[in-house]
Amino acid sequence: MLDIKLIRQNPQQYKELLETRGYEVEKIDELLSLDEKRRELIKESETLKKERNSVSDQIAEKKRNKEDANDAIQAMQEVGKQIKTTDAELKEVEEKVHDIAARIPNVPHKTVPVGPGEEDNEEVRRWGDEFKPEFEGEAKPHWDIGTDLGILDFDRGAKVAGARFVYYRKLGARLERAIYNYMLDKHVDEEGYEEVIPPYLVNDQTMYGTGQFPKFKEDVFQIDESPLTLIPTSEVPLTNIYQNEILNQEDLPQYFTALTPCFRSEAGSAGRDTRGIIRLHQFNKVEMVKFSKPEDSFDELEKMVKNAEDLLKDLKLPYRVLALSTGDMGFSASKTYDLEVWIPAQNTYREISSCSNCTDFQARRAKIRYRNEEGKIEYLHTLNGSGLAVGRTVAAILENYQQPDGSVKVPEVLVPYMNGIEYIK
Repeated sequence: MLDIKLIRQNPQQYKELLETRGYEVEKIDELLSLDEKRRELIKESETLKKERNSVSDQIAEKKRNKEDANDAIQAMQEVGKQIKTTDAELKEVEEKVHDIAARIPNVPHKTVPVGPGEEDNEEVRRWGDEFKPEFEGEAKPHWDIGTDLGILDFDRGAKVAGARFVYYRKLGARLERAIYNYMLDKHVDEEGYEEVIPPYLVNDQTMYGTGQFPKFKEDVFQIDESPLTLIPTSEVPLTNIYQNEILNQEDLPQYFTALTPCFRSEAGSAGRDTRGIIRLHQFNKVEMVKFSKPEDSFDELEKMVKNAEDLLKDLKLPYRVLALSTGDMGFSASKTYDLEVWIPAQNTYREISSCSNCTDFQARRAKIRYRNEEGKIEYLHTLNGSGLAVGRTVAAILENYQQPDGSVKVPEVLVPYMNGIEYIK
């Protein structure tokens, strides 16, 4: 959530920044008008309550002096009615202010490319062209590789749960486990992240804290007759670990990592990636989350991107890094880098990690603060990134490491996690 005081001070600047994100900036005028009304009602309510207290004192004085207090009592009753009416109107206005403010996206950082969509993203760098495999014919897609090897079972996944579900079997399950164990070990042992197993179900306030609610309810799976939602990403419980808390400056930065299943309805992706494991309703992901002092957060973002890149380099999977445009970033992000891995059968790069600095946007919603060196309490900055999406890593390995005989070579760094198995046959 943005600081309404700052919007109030410079509305035109915020309009210009938010317009680059495709936001309807007329809502800013509506917000400020309602905010002004809210402040007027607060002042009116406080004045009336002060008057009520004064009249109440007068009544007490008259009663002590055995004087007639009927007029004063009648006046106080009238003031009480006015207070009730004013407070009811104030509550209604505050709800409208909150509803608009809760749906305003974060403002983009000055270094973010300006543009309405993904065609305006800027490639920052690419790595591993020398590792792109060459094939005599067309590259086999990962769903055919997995089916032929008996390690991905889409038919039974659909039978048991529906479309966009899969069984990992035999060495497919082992490969998935090897990948996320390797990723967790790398993050914890080499990069200083604290490993966490968080809740997989969270309440509405937690979803609100990271920006999923109220705007994106159609993207998640909610539990009927329950206040709980299946997490779309472990960013949600990890970021909210310090919800409504105040940290000390010496506690920062903090790094967390977690492997969790992620559950997404994919409501806006009808017809996209209907085959394979690129876009499932349930998938595993290793997440990175950071809490940072504001002045350090963009340096921490660069470090996080490097953490994700190092995984792909270890796996020798070609990739590129994109700086997302203002129109392509997620709701809570101020700046985002996407890492896209090479998928030979599609002859293109596909997203495998997204790393974002959300500045103080999520911290305001979740009320996560810290005490700076002057003792002043302020909002910290939150960052999150995939390190990596495990299923997409499986897909990339199957396609990039496929062999002419139909087998798949196991990346060298994963062989110890596969109990020495070097080929999936």
